[in-house]
Amino acid sequence: MAEKKVETELTTEALESKLADLKKEQMNQRFQHAAGQMAKTHVMRQTRREIARVKTKLNAAKK
Repeated sequence: MAEKKVETELTTEALESKLADLKKEQMNQRFQHAAGQMAKTHVMRQTRREIARVKTKLNAAKK
């Protein structure tokens, strides 16, 4: 399984960088899915949830 836990010791800049990478990955996965090239569609769900985890950590860091 992919990285399920977002490290708590990451800085805000590192989390924002990870979020940008995950969004790029999600876009590529959408293109692959639309073209019928994606065999493991569950990866899309994992990426979406990882994005949510990073956003949660970012919002918690702002408070």
